[in-house]
Amino acid sequence: MKRILFVHEVYGRLAGAEQNIIVTAPHLAKTFDLAFLYDSRSGKDEAAFAAVFPRSHQVPFADDAAAEVATQRVLAAERPDLIYVHKCIALGVLRALVKAGIPLVRMEHDHDIYCMRSYKYFPWSRRICQKKAGPCCIFPCLAFLKRDRSRGRFGVRLVSYRRQMECIRLNQEFRAFFVVTDYMREELIRQGFAAERIHIFPPVPPPTDTLFASTFSERNLIIYAGQILRGKGVDCLIRAFARLQHPARLIILGSGSYQEACQKLAHDLGVAERVEFPGFVSRDRLAEYYAHATMAVVPSVWPEPIATIGLEVLRYGIPVVGFDAGGIRDWLRDGETGYLIPWMDIETMSQRLDQLLGDKELARRLGAQGREFVNRVYNFEDYIARLGSTLASFPAGPT
Repeated sequence: MKRILFVHEVYGRLAGAEQNIIVTAPHLAKTFDLAFLYDSRSGKDEAAFAAVFPRSHQVPFADDAAAEVATQRVLAAERPDLIYVHKCIALGVLRALVKAGIPLVRMEHDHDIYCMRSYKYFPWSRRICQKKAGPCCIFPCLAFLKRDRSRGRFGVRLVSYRRQMECIRLNQEFRAFFVVTDYMREELIRQGFAAERIHIFPPVPPPTDTLFASTFSERNLIIYAGQILRGKGVDCLIRAFARLQHPARLIILGSGSYQEACQKLAHDLGVAERVEFPGFVSRDRLAEYYAHATMAVVPSVWPEPIATIGLEVLRYGIPVVGFDAGGIRDWLRDGETGYLIPWMDIETMSQRLDQLLGDKELARRLGAQGREFVNRVYNFEDYIARLGSTLASFPAGPT
């Protein structure tokens, strides 16, 4: 049986990358012998990881020298035929992986291997960057100054340009890259990665109960599910919500460094009593919220590689409203699966939210079309079969 070592920053559920791992790994475990190398634990749904990764190894990603030695020891113990990297920009780990000469495949979930800030937009204006990594990252971008909210409202930390360039170089040694949208494929090509090594593998969510249907309750529930970070645009959603003509409730599921600012904004705009922050909820509990929702919103202003949560919502037959940022347009078809809003156009977002609140039949129709679209275009069984066969196609062991 072919041995595959997964490499990822986090053990346990946290966001979209972890969701992709835990959805695909049980199916891959039927064909491959899986192990896991990681840096830290999330403390959330770790039992699900333990069930599919019988062997796991914690490595100190932040310490280059220690990480390189520890990774070499893991490789010697596991003797993998293939290494499947998800999120990891730790140079010590990457150096050990490249030196081992074992086929390397990377699922590129975001922009961290080529963007010093990792989110590919300018933090002050939130304007999306469309440049290749290089001297422009130093000036005029000033990307070596990365915002760090743990150091206060205006806190920053320094990011090394040299280290980022080495990260790009090491990743260019990988045998193949899996990306989630056409947008991400074009972005990797822009950054100098070989087009023939790039494969599109959208992180298809598993199918849900086809009998599920939202009640589209008169409570007029609007759902956001995800991390509460500045780039996720939750503040834009709250501003759009505050302009609504129809009565509604906004449920913001998740947590993150921008939560306090968003709660304050809701208070300042006079809508705090109609905006709820229940925190992180399990996948099973998400369905309880979707069961009565009129719509879900993906208000990201950073260039989302895909925003998997949108695909999950569409499987429930609920329309989605979101900004046109990054790869979202691959699945959010304006007027078909919901509404695709021009980037950061809060007024238009508010109008579309109001339109769906005032016309439940329209919301039902868009939701039904969204479910049909995602089940047809993002078929889970086809995705798993193609993923497994592609991983199996790489020659095993050191070259």
